[in-house]
Amino acid sequence: MFIYLIVIPARGGSKGIPDKNIIEIGGKPLIAYSIQAANETLSAGITGMAIVSTDSERIAEITRNWNGHAPFKRPDEISGDTAKSACLLLHALDFYEKQGKAFDATILLQPTSPLRTAQDILYAVEIYEKAGQPALISAYQEDYVCDLVSYNKNGEIAIPLSPLHNIGVTRQQHEKLYIRNGAVYITDAAFLRQEKKVISDTPALYVMPKIRSVNLDTVEDLELLKWHLG
Repeated sequence: MFIYLIVIPARGGSKGIPDKNIIEIGGKPLIAYSIQAANETLSAGITGMAIVSTDSERIAEITRNWNGHAPFKRPDEISGDTAKSACLLLHALDFYEKQGKAFDATILLQPTSPLRTAQDILYAVEIYEKAGQPALISAYQEDYVCDLVSYNKNGEIAIPLSPLHNIGVTRQQHEKLYIRNGAVYITDAAFLRQEKKVISDTPALYVMPKIRSVNLDTVEDLELLKWHLG
């Protein structure tokens, strides 16, 4: 039986969208969607616990108001713009190791993916446990983007990635691409400690619908989420 530490990372600073982790959408702060999904996952039978890793007392208070758990304040040195997810996961594992609690794997749930459900997490866990890989990522299937329709830009000139870009493209010519959507990451704890990485070279894959793969990063994403959740 696997024991999971579900970690919801939520630092206080955000340059693109101020306070985006707690911005209100659909009558609740953004982070509440991930807290609820994590709690429902545990209620469904996944063994472990769920926490919010934050450097902000305001976010910690909101976490508690929405039945979440924020057991520590994340250090500033792993809370900046360039801080890596592996560092905050290792910090959380170390926090509990000092209390004599061990976990087989971590589940990283970014608050910026509020359309991810508990059922998504459960499906991802099932795939992870069957696949035997040290990591899993969630993604959506992209049916249109490929080299045949992709370009770089040089001034006002489009530079095609493929010399066949102008032959006309049918859907059957597209290779299936799977785009990482940031909703669910599962990582073996031993792999995380050894490699200091969240994703392995060949991670297991859980495919979500594209329509639920919005990852809040821009104002346009925010408007899309308000349409979904408002």
